[in-house]
Order: sequence, then structure tokens, then C-alpha cells
Amino acid sequence: MNNQNSSVNPENKDYELRLSKMSPFEIKNELITMAQDDARESTATFLNAGRGNPNWIATYPREAFFLLGKFGISECRRVADSPIGIAGIPSIKGIAERFKEFLDENKDENGADLLRGTFDYLVTKHDFDPDTLAHEWAEAVVGDQYPTPDRILRSTEILVQDYLRIAMGGKDDKTVYDLFATEGGTAGMCYAFDSIQENKLIQKGDKMALMVPAFTPYIEIPQLDRFSFDVININANKVQHDGYHTWQYPPEEIDKLRDPSIKVLCITNPSNPPSYTLAPEVLDQLVDVVKNDNPNLMIITDDVYGTFVKDFHSLMYKLPYNTMCVYSFSKYFGATGWRLAVIAIRQNNVFDDLIARLPEADKKDLHNRYSSLSLEPDKIKFIDRMVADSRMVALNHTAGLSTPQQMQMSLFAGFSLLNDGSYKTTMMNTIKDRLEALWSTTGFTLLVDPLRAGYYSEIDIMVWAKKFYGDDFAKYLQDNYVPLDFVIRLANETAVVLLNGDGFDGPAWSVRASLANLNEADYLKIGTAIRKILDEYHTRYMAQKK
Repeated sequence: MNNQNSSVNPENKDYELRLSKMSPFEIKNELITMAQDDARESTATFLNAGRGNPNWIATYPREAFFLLGKFGISECRRVADSPIGIAGIPSIKGIAERFKEFLDENKDENGADLLRGTFDYLVTKHDFDPDTLAHEWAEAVVGDQYPTPDRILRSTEILVQDYLRIAMGGKDDKTVYDLFATEGGTAGMCYAFDSIQENKLIQKGDKMALMVPAFTPYIEIPQLDRFSFDVININANKVQHDGYHTWQYPPEEIDKLRDPSIKVLCITNPSNPPSYTLAPEVLDQLVDVVKNDNPNLMIITDDVYGTFVKDFHSLMYKLPYNTMCVYSFSKYFGATGWRLAVIAIRQNNVFDDLIARLPEADKKDLHNRYSSLSLEPDKIKFIDRMVADSRMVALNHTAGLSTPQQMQMSLFAGFSLLNDGSYKTTMMNTIKDRLEALWSTTGFTLLVDPLRAGYYSEIDIMVWAKKFYGDDFAKYLQDNYVPLDFVIRLANETAVVLLNGDGFDGPAWSVRASLANLNEADYLKIGTAIRKILDEYHTRYMAQKK
């Protein structure tokens, strides 16, 4: 074993206990250093499955973006073109015809068909004026104007509304959602927590519920001093009779939400790290809870992984009045660096209605807070208050996601709307193949489950310790080792980086592997490494017994 005399020696329980108090994403940095050291000192290959950044990209929407950029620059040079590299800004007159001519001239370029198809989709299905649309696109791609409207560009909102309805299980639902384009899903969640408190919908010390295991920032944010919420965990602790996790929520856990003093529910659906979507019976029970016991429950659902599940159903279409959906384009399209997401809230919603019912003193405070924005600040919708809050209100006039980012978001949405479904099928199969590879070399049994997204895999080592070697061995592990010891040994001995599942409020001895950022053959090696470490513990156990 490497690093026998260092402070990261897996036998150093004090170090492991101190490390356990950190976020798994910060622990990851320590594990990476250990794994890289091991790879340098051995024949092992450094494999980092600790973070969910995909190792693919969607090419056609990007090629369309860069081709549109060429058109945007040409439109600027039509107005003014200095030899020292200064041009004008696009002119609206006749721009749609010039755009069509540009596409005809570049018809063989990758991305041309997507640009034409998306443009025609908006003009024919949504009655966009061709010149207005082409001008918005040209200005968006070159980024020469402040975002207007600042919440989201008009064409971007229409495309993403249609995309979300298909991707989030809305099908033919006619519900209209207002959208706010944000700098990734994490920014969206920060804005959500900030604005519900700024608008006095929840106070320090109030109860909020969190469905766990959960993405660790959703565990950490409510604990910050400015929030200090009383967090009620809703645990996915349902197991089958033979001890396998289903990663679903038993009725008694969902029933906790019947308490009307719980004001906010935060969900990641599909979950992170187990990566399972909510079962139909859980969705139905949530509907029953809201309809009959907690009608003012504010629900924030992060649905970034929904596109990896067949026939996914978001709560935004099951409980539209109560639900704010945060959706990120980062994982499905391989675009974490683009920072693209939207917040979706139905036009008639619980957030606005609760603001309208606040005590007069609170209404007066909010009137003053937003008075610089409107002659009638009380009528500003909650989602528009979020936009203002994102820029501390005073800087509202410079709010909004950059227009090139919004243009790329539009093309991601347009690509999906016009695609025949082959992209989604390929993405789902890629993840499925990697998941099966990981489990195949552990010797563990991966149950078939249509509710599994599979973007991550959470493996409860204690389940398999009991199944392979019995309860006495499992007790030996619990009595003699800190749970973090498992991922530290993986890094030190096999150059593999996984995250500790207990950092996500999962089972203490669980580990989380991302299935997005390595190739299928790598997951075969990771599965072998997991089994190797478990077997080493058992070898020590047997030696101690003797």
C-alpha cells in the first residue's frame, strides 16, 4: 500500500474522521492526489469517476451555433467594416432574406439544416416575424446587446418551453411556464433559495424538507447562517425483502410532508447519486399530500437527469401550481462549460399567491425592495423578482444570461425538437452499457429497474459485505473502520476515485460512481477495484479471527 507513513495513510482514523466532515466534492481533491500518486508509483491507471462531467458533446447544435456566428459577423460588417477590426451592429431590414441566402450558400455545412429547421419551426409553428427572429438571432450570437427581455430572449423561451414539455413528460399539456435563463442549474438553485427567503416565503428556522440522498449543495445550503432552515430528511430507505435498495421513498417518509409547517420541499429527480426517478406511486402520494394536507407546499425540483429516463414525468406536470423546476442542459448535451439552465414556473403559481397573502408589514417591505423597478412593484411576478434578486435588485437592468449562451441553449432545444429520438436512445444506451460494465466485475447483482436513470451508481458496500461474507464480517467493518476508509483505499491502492455516499446523506458505507465521464472498459476496471478492496477487508477479518 502506498503512503504508509503519510498523513493520508488509510489506517489514520483521525485524519479520516476530519476529512469526513468536508463535502464529498472537496474530499475528491484529496482522493485525486492519492490516486495520481498511486498511478505514478504502480502500473495502475488513474480513473476518476468522482464527478459527473460527461465525456461526450452534442455536435450539431454547436456546429449550428458557430455557423450562425459567421452569419452574425457578416451582418455586422454589412453596416460598417473597418480594416482595423471594427464593425457595426446588425440591421433588421431585410435580414431574414439575407439569412436564407446565407443558408443556401452554406447548405453543405454541418449545422445549416438545424439552423433552417429551427428557424422555420418558430416562424411556422409560433408565428414569429422572420425579420424580427433573424435579427434577434444575429444579435444574440454576436452578443452586442444586453439581454432583452432580461429574464430570457423571446425565441429562446418559446423553444425551451416546447423542449421542456417533451423532455419533462408534459406531452400535450397546454400549461404555460415562464422561464428564467440562468448560469447553470446550480445558479438556478441559488437564485431559488435566495428569492424565496427575500420574499418572506420562508424564514430562518422554518422547516424545509429534502429528499435524500441528495446532491450535497442542497444539504449544505440550508445550513448556512443566512438560511438556518430546520431540515426534515425524506429518506429513500425502501429495500426489497432480500435486502436490495430500491432507492425509493416508503409511504411513511412521504407522509412527513403532510405537516403544513413544512414550507419547502427540495427534490433531485432522478436522484443524485442513486440516479432513480420517482416511482409512480410516490408521485401519486405527493399529489395526495399537497391536495389534502399541505396545499401551500413550495416544491423545487432539479430535473437535470430526466432526459436519461424513458417516459420521464416531472413534478412540474404532476403538481404544476406548486412546483418550480430547475433544468440544466449540461449533462444531456455535454455542455457543463456552457453554464446553461432555466427555471420554469407556471404563470399561476403558489409563490405569487403566497406573496399576495403576506402580512401588510411584509408587503410594505417588499414594495420598498422592488420600488425602483416599477410604478406598481406589488404586481411584479415572483419569477421576475428572482431576476432582480440575482442582481441585488439595483442592477436589474444588467440582469440576464448572456445572449450567446441563450442562442446555444435555443439550438440545443431546437435540435431535440427536430431529432427523431436517436440522440436520446444513444445517450440512454451509452449510460446503460457503462453501468452494466461497472457491476459485471464486482460480482454484485444489478437488478433490472425501468426507473433507473443510471447516470450515477450508488453501491452500498455494506449490503454486499453481508451477502458475501455474513453479518459478523459487516459488524467487523463497522467496528474497526471509518466508512470513508473504503474510498481512500480505492484511491491509494487502485488509483480509482469514487465519492463517499454518506456525504450525500446516503448509507454510511455507500460509494458513488459517475457513469458519464469514462469509457466502458474503464468501468470494468473500477468494478474489479471495488471488489478487490472489499475482499482485502475480508482477508484482514479472517486473519484476525485466526
